[in-house]
Amino acid sequence: MPKSKVDLYAAIRRDSRTGLSNRALMRKYGVGFLTVKKALESAWPEPRKKLAPRATRLDPFKPLIDQMLRADLDAPRKQRHTVKRIFDRLVDEHGADEVSYQMVRGYVAERRGEIRLQAGRGVVDAFIPQTHKPGAEAEVDFGDVTVRLAGELVTCYLFAFRLSYSCKAVHRIFASCGQEAFFEGHVHALNTLGGVPTGRVRYDNLRAAVARVLGFSRQRVEAERWTAFRSHYGLDVLYCQPGIGGAHEKGGVEGQIGWFRRNHLVPVPDVATLAELNAMIDRWDEEDEARRIRSRPRTIGEYLAAEQPLLAPLPDEPFETGRLFTPRVDRYGQIGVRNNRYSVPVRLIGRTVRVMLHASELVVYDGREEVARHERLIAKGGTRLDLDHYLEALVRKPGALPGATALDQARSAGRFTPVHDAWWAAARKAHGERDGTRALIEVLLLGRHLPHEHLVAGLAAALRAGALTADAVALEARKAAEADIGAPPGLGPPATDRAVVTSLTERRLAQLPPDTRPLPSVAHYDQLLRHRRPDRPTP
Repeated sequence: MPKSKVDLYAAIRRDSRTGLSNRALMRKYGVGFLTVKKALESAWPEPRKKLAPRATRLDPFKPLIDQMLRADLDAPRKQRHTVKRIFDRLVDEHGADEVSYQMVRGYVAERRGEIRLQAGRGVVDAFIPQTHKPGAEAEVDFGDVTVRLAGELVTCYLFAFRLSYSCKAVHRIFASCGQEAFFEGHVHALNTLGGVPTGRVRYDNLRAAVARVLGFSRQRVEAERWTAFRSHYGLDVLYCQPGIGGAHEKGGVEGQIGWFRRNHLVPVPDVATLAELNAMIDRWDEEDEARRIRSRPRTIGEYLAAEQPLLAPLPDEPFETGRLFTPRVDRYGQIGVRNNRYSVPVRLIGRTVRVMLHASELVVYDGREEVARHERLIAKGGTRLDLDHYLEALVRKPGALPGATALDQARSAGRFTPVHDAWWAAARKAHGERDGTRALIEVLLLGRHLPHEHLVAGLAAALRAGALTADAVALEARKAAEADIGAPPGLGPPATDRAVVTSLTERRLAQLPPDTRPLPSVAHYDQLLRHRRPDRPTP
């Protein structure tokens, strides 16, 4: 027996072609004359007729509900009918006691959109396919990501610049999404792509670019530095509609950030610095050029090769992406920048310095001289101190060194090693608390002229030899530096494992070439002694 009506029709038509009569078909399949007739006329059964909608208790009140919904079209947005208010009005004003809230809710959910469409107010949720010209359009956005930075989970921001034709995207992670990061991300992306899009670049209304949105139009009051930046690079911008409703206008970069986060930042990356993470991101961006998106016939890299020659050339002069501040150095040798504090040399206390704040670091200038450089703090209310900036003051106040905040940060950063602590303890035991600490400070001052690793090696060698002076450490550090470059001729390794501290004079003499001159003679002076006159007697 056929399983469905389509199978039944197919069987009737097949048997009819073999010569069975209509009566025989009716007996064989147990159907009536009309069924056999319809099967012979069409291979497809007629669709079932829809039953007329049943009358409900809400029918008399539907025109009233439609009237309320039409009134809402011109009402203020925050004073329109909710489902509960419509239900309450039906009960209180029109005696709809037999109508339930669920009935009203279902009808309003269906009719509200229909009424808006009939009035020309509705929007059809549809995506229109777009064609992008090569080298013309691009999209830019930020997305937040979580990174384990130096063992601590922090929230950073992923900058993405995506060409619309080739779908080539350039990414960069910053500690913030401020204007400095916004500019540096553009500079990195444009330099990587080798040109500037000739058409429009789409942005949302981020504060780094837009100072104020003017109503519901696309007119914006731009930040002055952003206006200067886009004028420098010749960027033609298009701002999306405010709110989440405008996100679809740059859906390519929105989806790109999500794809990159899921495919390259899962699991959470564990890095020591953001520079290390950005080096990994550059490699991932290059590898992604071999990817083919959906049903496109060529890879991203192949489309990019056709698009790059059509980009506008980059400007010859660079643009300063950092933001300039002019803080005053307080009595703690610190300056305040963006709710964080950073150290500068104590000799600048009371003076005004120039600070160039970048996305990942800040540089401090005294006039034209660079006096400090710090990695930018991520959280607000933090302090970053460099122990070297306080050494001149610590020479006069050695007792302040053990509890100095800069010393704790130097230990945490690995700049003040256990070798420093061991040498310091030995120096204090040999010379006393004050003089031993001053000897350590003199050693730390050597770090301005000697590499850190050579200074640590010099400390270790001097500690083994029991030489607890800054001069001995300097000598051993220079010996370690020369060993890295190559041992000078005539200086072999010591005969024993015990460290030997060589005097400076012996070391210099050992490096001199051999003297082949004959020894001096005093024979000429002896001739004067042979003709010496006898002494005259004293009167």
